[in-house]
Formats: sequence, structure tokens, C-alpha cells
Amino acid sequence: MRDSNVRLEHMLSKLKRQHFRITPQRLCVVKILAAGKGHPSAEEIYAQVKKDFPTTSLATVYKTINLLKEMGEILELGFSHDSSRYDGSNPHPHPHLICMRCKRIVDFEAPALTGMARDISRKTGYEIVNHRLDFFGICPECREEKQSG
Repeated sequence: MRDSNVRLEHMLSKLKRQHFRITPQRLCVVKILAAGKGHPSAEEIYAQVKKDFPTTSLATVYKTINLLKEMGEILELGFSHDSSRYDGSNPHPHPHLICMRCKRIVDFEAPALTGMARDISRKTGYEIVNHRLDFFGICPECREEKQSG
């Protein structure tokens, strides 16, 4: 896991360098994403922000998310059947494990996959600009619930 304080400072300094205001609401969204606790949806981020800033709109959260996405500071995981989820602690393509029951998303390191994009590019002539690898299954907690229930 990456240091969330380092990640937060990096994201804030990038926003400042590009002359974006750091409003209290924007700071709150960035803190949530930099913390790297799970892969929250915009709605989950909104619910957390509203606790401290009740007048904040969902549009404000989406604007901050879109801005960070454009800057390459968060990774969006889109799902056709569900809302998108966001990874602010590791905004670079990496594998994910996704529980089909509870919808939890877990990052994992797969060193064997590190050179795959480079190899595919070399073999096909494609310039790989992005990639995504997701593994779907049932997490240990949900499997345990099923067995005990």
C-alpha cells in the first residue's frame, strides 16, 4: 500500500501547479481518494463529503473526480451493470480482484504481468496507451458467509 499522505500531497501540488482552487469540498474528495481505502463510487465519496459539508452537491464531487481523471491522478474502473469506482492511491493500470457478491475491489501485484503490455506492443506494433485486467470471483468473507449460513 502506498503512503496516503504522500499521495495526497502529490495530488494537491499538481492541482495547485495547474492553478485549480483547493476548496474545502475539493480537499475532502481528494483526501478520500488519496487514502486508498477501497475503490469508492462517486456516490460513496459524496456520502462521506456530505458529513462535513452538507450543502455539497453530487455535481461538485463529479467535477473533482473528472478533473483528477483528466490529470491522470485517479483510475476509473467502469462497470456496465454498476456505477464506476475510483482508485486514487494507484492511478496506473494494475490488476484487480472483484467480488461478485459484495462488490469489493482489491488491488494485487502481479509481477509476471508487468512486461505484458510492452511485449504485446512489440509483437503487434500497437502503441498501448492503457489496459485493464480484472478477475471476478467470490471473496473469502462472502464464501465464509455462504458456508456458515
